Amino acid sequence: MDYTLDDFFREYPKIAIAFSGGTDSSYLLYEAMAHGADVKAYFVKGAFQPVFELEDALKLADKLGADMEIINNDIFSDEKVISNDELRCYYCKNAVFGKLKEISERDGYEYLSDGTNASDDPSDRPGMKALEELKILSPLRMCGLTKTEIRKRSKDAGLFTWNKPSYACLATRVPVGRSITKEILENTEKAEGFLFSLGFTDFRVRYADGTAKIQVPSEQMERILKHRHTIIMEFKKFYKDVVLDLKSRDE
Repeated sequence: MDYTLDDFFREYPKIAIAFSGGTDSSYLLYEAMAHGADVKAYFVKGAFQPVFELEDALKLADKLGADMEIINNDIFSDEKVISNDELRCYYCKNAVFGKLKEISERDGYEYLSDGTNASDDPSDRPGMKALEELKILSPLRMCGLTKTEIRKRSKDAGLFTWNKPSYACLATRVPVGRSITKEILENTEKAEGFLFSLGFTDFRVRYADGTAKIQVPSEQMERILKHRHTIIMEFKKFYKDVVLDLKSRDE
């Protein structure tokens, strides 16, 4: 018989959730509340997370009436993370979830969970190795729930996060081998915030030696060219140059 979220919350009626405010962890928190679990959500606030993620997390937790705590994290104190080699995500997840596990256990929660789903590929996510080592539970993955199914269920549940684009942390905009600085992350957040204000979604602004490389889905390519001059004028505040990646994000 397939393992379901009903089974999970019967087995783990008291659980902490690493809560990002994204589609997956929001749906997990919703289900935990719907199942009457003793649950607490922890949002990690640091330089790698844009402000809107915290705003979404607070909005969703308030709507659900969930207990949420904000944990401040100075990731720049970890040289292994900011040196940004190919294992950056592993080091970062290990540090962040190690801290969350310590705090949640202090609060009386033996188990910590996250929003990893069945569509996530472990071979492409070094951070998932850290989660496995720390024994973090991933209920959505355990129950075989894909991103598509989670979005459908979230929409049915009336969660505003149902169609929220996937948004990897700001550190992913910096090429491997290039040290991560506060200035790069702050400029990335400002640049991406500007594109959001113009109505663009599911895009990335990559850092390339002082140049901003914009990546958008194919259906937004023509539209971004229409805003070319406006974008260049704004991005020149943060970057030496601006380029558009002609290979779209969905190719």
